[in-house]
Amino acid sequence: MRYYARDLLVRLRDALTSLVPILAVVIAFQLLVMREVPEDVGTLVVGMLVVALGIAVFLQGLDLSVFPLGKSLASQFTRKRALVSLLAFGFSIGAAAVVAEPALIAVADQAELVSGGRIDALVLRLLIASSVGAVIVLGIMRAVLGWRIHRFVIVGYVVVILVTYAAPAEVVGLAYDSGGVTTNIVTVPLVAAIGLGLAASLGGRTALLHGFGLVGLAVMVPMITVQVYGMIVYRGTATEQALEPVPPAPSGDVGIGGAADVLGGLLGMLGDVALLVVVVLFFQLVVLRHGVPHPARVAVGFLFVLLGLYAFVVGLKLGLLPLGTLLADQLVARDVPLLILLFAFLVGFATTLAEPALVAIAGQAEEAAPGGVRAGVLRVAVALGVGAGITIGAYRILAGDPLHLYMVGGYGLAILLTLVAPPGIVALAFDLGGVTTSEITVPVVTALGIGLATGVAGRDPLIDGFGLIAFASMFPVLTVLSYAIIQDRLHRRTVR
Repeated sequence: MRYYARDLLVRLRDALTSLVPILAVVIAFQLLVMREVPEDVGTLVVGMLVVALGIAVFLQGLDLSVFPLGKSLASQFTRKRALVSLLAFGFSIGAAAVVAEPALIAVADQAELVSGGRIDALVLRLLIASSVGAVIVLGIMRAVLGWRIHRFVIVGYVVVILVTYAAPAEVVGLAYDSGGVTTNIVTVPLVAAIGLGLAASLGGRTALLHGFGLVGLAVMVPMITVQVYGMIVYRGTATEQALEPVPPAPSGDVGIGGAADVLGGLLGMLGDVALLVVVVLFFQLVVLRHGVPHPARVAVGFLFVLLGLYAFVVGLKLGLLPLGTLLADQLVARDVPLLILLFAFLVGFATTLAEPALVAIAGQAEEAAPGGVRAGVLRVAVALGVGAGITIGAYRILAGDPLHLYMVGGYGLAILLTLVAPPGIVALAFDLGGVTTSEITVPVVTALGIGLATGVAGRDPLIDGFGLIAFASMFPVLTVLSYAIIQDRLHRRTVR
């Protein structure tokens, strides 16, 4: 019991540490630039603390229940060479994990709000979840058959670009953002564990070439499916005026008033968590016909997952979404574009350096290729990419440029760099692009984008407001691939 309590405190400390960079940037801007203190600053601070607590409890629950059972199931299917069962498990666990992804809940609710209900939040989440499940199946087959990531990346992003030209403008930004928010505190550990676990258990595979790449694919495929969904939703109808964006009531209409509101919110969250629980228990009890090890611990873990997710969305409603909206209003009111761009860069760069998922993936990459990849340099390259990406995304909103021109150009450049980059770095680069958008940055960046699009004359929140997360996912791929190419050229010159 003491061990788990200590572990929870460590997670809470890490979550609070992740808040420090964005708090530092916000405080600096409020005191030095805006020279004012928000009226409801106490509520905003409490909301952010509740977010940190929710993330800590949520992760603790995953570590007690879903993660150990999921890794055990994947390992058992691999040892038994039960490929069909492994594929079915991969699809199910990937889809179920994305449905419970907190950042996706926030973005889906915002999309339903600003689209006037045209985009259904639940349908959007289920569609993205199915896409990620299909990605897991594809990734397992890639590891088993020894395929490299290049052909998937090149063909996949060519399809993304082609679909972008056919998709309605109202859904393009949301589609690209949807790819970025699928890979967070639930999905990344599961997806990375499956990929690296398969590479370690299959002969003739290496972690750098075959273990990485699943996270990058999980970013790409939802971009295609959400744009196709937009074609269906907006087919044959005129664009409706987008609604004024306000902080949404998260899934389940989470309330914080009385006991009835709390109970109703928890019941709403139960649907988000139930699918993940059912998938794990079904494969453990029905497919493998094994009992659940440490059932009491697993039950407590599932309860923690539920409570943590509820706390997260309540904190989101109180703190992060209003904070992003407030900052957007203040920056637009100042009417100084350079301030907006500076704030965008600092938020992206500072929060990415402290991103736990990036620290973990960069560390795993350094272990997989000792001497060839330096974790510290990777983190700086990714942070610069995120900062530059959000800055250029904010500039796009201010200038009113079409999003697809930036996306097509950016991913077209990524394809070219893929062709000349060292093969061992390609999968890692696309994975790093997928782990840059955390549960703390996504709500703030999403609210900032929608707020800018609402405050700048002539902009539409649905068409122009989404897309900042996409920039934050795309530009790190470019910076990491560029870093790898430069390092490779310098190494060859030194050898010569």
